Amino acid sequence: MPELPEVETVRRQLEAELVGRVIKGVRVLLPRILKNASPAELAERLIGRRLAAVERRGKFLLLQLDDGASLIVHLRMTGRLTLVDAATPDGPHTRAAISLDDGRDLRFDDVRTFGTWHYRGRDAGSLPPALAAMGVEPLSDAFTPETLATIAAGRRAPVKAVLLDQRRIAGIGNIYADEALFRAGIDPGRPAASLTPGEVGRLHASIRSVLIDSLAKGGTTVRDYLNGRGSPGEFQRFLDVYGRAGEPCRRCGTPIVRRKVAGRGTHVCPRCQR
Repeated sequence: MPELPEVETVRRQLEAELVGRVIKGVRVLLPRILKNASPAELAERLIGRRLAAVERRGKFLLLQLDDGASLIVHLRMTGRLTLVDAATPDGPHTRAAISLDDGRDLRFDDVRTFGTWHYRGRDAGSLPPALAAMGVEPLSDAFTPETLATIAAGRRAPVKAVLLDQRRIAGIGNIYADEALFRAGIDPGRPAASLTPGEVGRLHASIRSVLIDSLAKGGTTVRDYLNGRGSPGEFQRFLDVYGRAGEPCRRCGTPIVRRKVAGRGTHVCPRCQR
């Protein structure tokens, strides 16, 4: 699933192209991606509206409209939002498209069809439950070492499970949890409450640094992720542990181990992470 750096990369690219554009048409090829409107209802609400902003919250994209409403897109595992010339034929996995006043389409392709669109009205529209319950943004000023310490305090769950809990910290998934814990030298299976103040400080810095580094490289493409221009990210070439089971640790040479933590495949250096 695209994580914070991938979704933020798409957001930045789309914002530069979409803001100010007027919606001229809406096509929904797979109606079940719409969570709270029919294709006809969505078209009625969107056509004629101007796109005012493209925002992100956790792993959600929010296309803000000039009437105060928004279209909330969750890419989930294989969803892609890309801008193409309107004359470009739909791909085999195109699920919906928004036609713009400059002759381009914003196409939504999704191989596994888990992605969703949710219309939120200006006045009474509700947020998707997962978005309403979203935790602190890890690149925001609100995410401090003290915030992380409070999140971890009293938690017997593995520290990796706490990092993956979107209700506590928004946007971190399997890749960046593994990478941040490696940078901090912390075993993912340790109870979150066992972290010392020094370890919390290291983990806080590692979370922010790995997300910032990935953003600078356009995100990580392990299998399906493409950015808003249809290109893969580059950060996969710089991963320290994720996907490197059996390969030598870049720090100490010990083979990277893959094991299950909190039900997720987890990559660890058994020597560097304690």
